[in-house]
Amino acid sequence: MRRFRGASLRMRVTLTAIAVLLVVLPVTGLVVKAVFDAQAERSLDSLLSGRAQLAQQLARQNVAPGNLVRRIDADGVRVTLILRNGQQFGAPPIEAGGTVRQVKATLQAGQRTRDATLLLTADTALLADAGARLRTVLLLSGAAAVLITALALIALMRLALKPLDNMTTLARSIVAGRRGDRLHLERADTELGRTAAAFDEMLDALEGAEHTAHRSEDRMREFVADAAHELRTPITGIQTAAETLIHLGPEAAPDRREELELLLVRESHRAGRLVADLLELSRLDAGLQLHLTPVDLNALAQTEAAHSRLRAPDLAITVGPGPATVVQGDAERLAQVLAGLLDNARQAGARRANIVVRADGFVVEDDGPGVPPGQRERIFQRLVHGPHSKGAGLGLAIARGVARAHGGDLIVGDRPGGQRGASFQLRLPT
Repeated sequence: MRRFRGASLRMRVTLTAIAVLLVVLPVTGLVVKAVFDAQAERSLDSLLSGRAQLAQQLARQNVAPGNLVRRIDADGVRVTLILRNGQQFGAPPIEAGGTVRQVKATLQAGQRTRDATLLLTADTALLADAGARLRTVLLLSGAAAVLITALALIALMRLALKPLDNMTTLARSIVAGRRGDRLHLERADTELGRTAAAFDEMLDALEGAEHTAHRSEDRMREFVADAAHELRTPITGIQTAAETLIHLGPEAAPDRREELELLLVRESHRAGRLVADLLELSRLDAGLQLHLTPVDLNALAQTEAAHSRLRAPDLAITVGPGPATVVQGDAERLAQVLAGLLDNARQAGARRANIVVRADGFVVEDDGPGVPPGQRERIFQRLVHGPHSKGAGLGLAIARGVARAHGGDLIVGDRPGGQRGASFQLRLPT
């Protein structure tokens, strides 16, 4: 004990800080581990119960057993459906126990699924592995924290009390949210000067990392919003065609079935293309990679109008006569723009839309509420939509981006003749 009293102030502070860390870090690690385990268990239970509730809803919609199993399937969940007559769909059943968590439900509706038994099984071994990895990370980070703290305290306690007070004040100002302040000592050839310079460099790196993290977070939010918005149109087409096929059944006319099957293939391809493009955009964080080919705008307008009528039967779509126009462009992207403008018209409350092909692109006119002059540039910004729109506020921003990637532009104005509604003009280089 007397040796401890005779130790230097630097050693006393270092030993005290290490002792506190040795108490706080294990307690914090235990709390974090307990919270993680509890949250993982709740998430697993919520996933299984949510899948069971979805199955009950699909059964009430009289969804076929095989389709029901596919629609409630999820990563990490084993789905087994046993009908009254013993017929099984999905994965073979396994016994619950050990690392296997199982939820059993009896479906209450459906011609074929009434009184059917639904087994949802999940392996909790993954949760145990994740918990073990978290425990290892906590132990290593705790040991590193103790070591780094000890080294930092030994170095900092060599400084005079006044410079320490300055560093403490600066550190507290950074924690409080103020950025940009630095020590800026006059001499950098002393121990104190080198320490102050290193401290300033660390703050530069931290603020740069913070700024980079904020930008990455913003880009990720934009990516997720773009993906959700853009994938909605092809997925809706796939769902509509699939439900129509199921509703028509085997008695459907061959030409009608072929049309719906072709639509399924086309919309599935478009969805896959959108996912690939959005992932590429997130990696490159710039521009679109266009696949330029000669595009007949009249044929494109007719085809997309037909598909949009199927997706949105409440919107009357016409295609006005126009000159024979062939441009160099990405047909899928231009169809994406046209589909987005038609969907935008529907979201704004329009009942009618007209597509007019021109020598330098096409125009989409609708009878909706129109766009006030003061809002005509703002609506092309991300996450901004008009007062009458029900969309996510990303379609027009993406459409303009595609237009400008082609070397053109997308603008909005009034309909000719003072008619009610908006007129979106896609201009392409001829």
